[in-house]
Amino acid sequence: MSRIVQIQTNFSVGEIDPLLRARIDLKQYYSALQTATNVVIQPQGGAKRREGLRYLTTLDSGAANGVRLVPFEFNTDDSYMFAITAGKLYVFRDKVLITDINGTGNNFLAISEITAAMLPQLRFAQSADTIIFVHEDLEPLKLVRGANNSSWTKSTITFTERPYYPFTISTSSPSANITPSATDGNIKITASSGVFASGNVHQYINVTSSFGRLRVVEFVSSTVVNCVAEVPLFSTDVINSGDWELESGYENAWSNTRGWPKSVTFHEGRLWLAGSKSLPSTVWASRSNDFFNFDKGEGLDDAALEATISTSTLNSITDIFSGRDLQIFTTGGEFYIPQANLEPITPSNFIVKIATRNGSKADVPIVGVDSGTLFIQRKGKSLNELAFTDTELAYNTSNVSMLSGHLFKTPVDMAIRRATSTDESDRLMIVNGDDGSMTVFSLLRSQEVTAPARFTTSGEFVAVGVDVDTIYAVVKRTVNSAAQYFVEYFDSALHLDSAVRGTGSASSTSMAHLDTEAVKVILDGIIQPDVTVSSNTATFPRASATDFELGLGYSLEIKTMPVEPQMQSGSLRGFKKRILEVNAELFETQALTVNSQQVQFRQFGQNNLNTAVQKFTGIKTVGPLLGYNKEGQITITQSVPLDMTVLALDYKVSVGQ
Repeated sequence: MSRIVQIQTNFSVGEIDPLLRARIDLKQYYSALQTATNVVIQPQGGAKRREGLRYLTTLDSGAANGVRLVPFEFNTDDSYMFAITAGKLYVFRDKVLITDINGTGNNFLAISEITAAMLPQLRFAQSADTIIFVHEDLEPLKLVRGANNSSWTKSTITFTERPYYPFTISTSSPSANITPSATDGNIKITASSGVFASGNVHQYINVTSSFGRLRVVEFVSSTVVNCVAEVPLFSTDVINSGDWELESGYENAWSNTRGWPKSVTFHEGRLWLAGSKSLPSTVWASRSNDFFNFDKGEGLDDAALEATISTSTLNSITDIFSGRDLQIFTTGGEFYIPQANLEPITPSNFIVKIATRNGSKADVPIVGVDSGTLFIQRKGKSLNELAFTDTELAYNTSNVSMLSGHLFKTPVDMAIRRATSTDESDRLMIVNGDDGSMTVFSLLRSQEVTAPARFTTSGEFVAVGVDVDTIYAVVKRTVNSAAQYFVEYFDSALHLDSAVRGTGSASSTSMAHLDTEAVKVILDGIIQPDVTVSSNTATFPRASATDFELGLGYSLEIKTMPVEPQMQSGSLRGFKKRILEVNAELFETQALTVNSQQVQFRQFGQNNLNTAVQKFTGIKTVGPLLGYNKEGQITITQSVPLDMTVLALDYKVSVGQ
């Protein structure tokens, strides 16, 4: 029998896939966890109890058919979160629901154009006071903020000019001579007899004798039309009948019949739209600084743009993203529009190039990080990052979730919260549709920190969104045997979910959302027995002097990987082991249980009763611990909802034969 002292200095790898339990050759093994539930991995390496969820409001029953959270930043001091259900849009500002929208007395904006079926793949983009919503079955919709927080105007977009496409092309040879007024640019065409009609607008005149090509832009009369030359003529001589033809069959590329664009972004002063039912692989860009005008004109630098991705595989566009370049994500791969020397995109240099061939999931939005762009792979099994490498001068895709694929269970939503202080990292939240859990990555890409954990709650996470630094979530909870959909947000001051917080009182009448449910009670920082909400009221065991917190509890667990000392004699995986003693390095912690042994945080004394547990920073020793097994793991839990941050674990291991 031998005894070994081990230390795990950090948990910066987070929870890793059970398939990696045997990979003791990986350096990540020694900073990983087998389980990281309801904790956040900090950039310094510690594991901290996640924030509680503060209750905001209950959505109506329409939320059962789908809901999306969409951020809107009006200016640096004025930002919003929209909760969109079928036909309704709720507006939140500063974590408060805006009521009496447009003076209607309603706490929502009626938005009948958006149906439940559209919500999973609803896309949006914002410019100044306007946000645009698109979906292949939705005529592009814009929402404009008015003079105050409750004033909002929604309308379908009126395009100055839409792009046209020859869905059913045909040609004819009218019996008339035509005379052009010029050879290039704007040209008036005069016919010797009445051969033109209003339907010829947006169709083409092809001069077969000299290869000229003119696009009809205005019908003047049956004998006169105005055109734009896409291919110049040789001269202004009369063009005889039989030497020219009318090319017809061009119609609006977007319509209720052909479908509408399903992706949108703003990039370099243009509005970019991509994909539709009839043209799933096509990208369009507006004229420069004229967002609703898609007229290609004479092909000058500021003209509208259009391109179709043509490869050997189907590339149905799922999203577009304005990053270092304009990036286009499809079911078959990732594309971009190269800009040599960062020159602006113009009709003369507009080209779409392949980057990688992974494919992205259509109903999960793309998010950007400092190093690249994150997307869920087409089958929903991995999180990938598309990034440009200066060494190769090309885009590459890396699998961010290589070590944690087990945490992906049919992702349905994704959002990122940027770090705002040195004790936190970027936080990427991915909602899982299968079990309602949330996979949460702590990201500090410059230091190669990618640490996933799993968030659970008493219910199911449905949607997630970030308003600057506030993380909103829609949670499906069962209350009084009925499904309810709550809008809540993560609050670092809370230790419970669906929680309500208030000042000194003997009861709370703000618990209608949890009526008939048993809730946990924290008075003045002290845990109290659970109480049952009755008639929307929770009555406390005693009055609180300063503050109270009511809500639903959630379990927490940190479990280390099976111990594997790096010894010259080799591996100890087949030997029985016993963790004798654990020295836990803690930071501002109030409660902790190690391998089912509760850690003491205060001693009996005259001034200890009826006071909150003081936050402890330092080392707590736990042991002796009993029980041999072949794993040798440490499990940390909490029996009460209080602060907890574990920085490192130093422990003694006894190894048997």
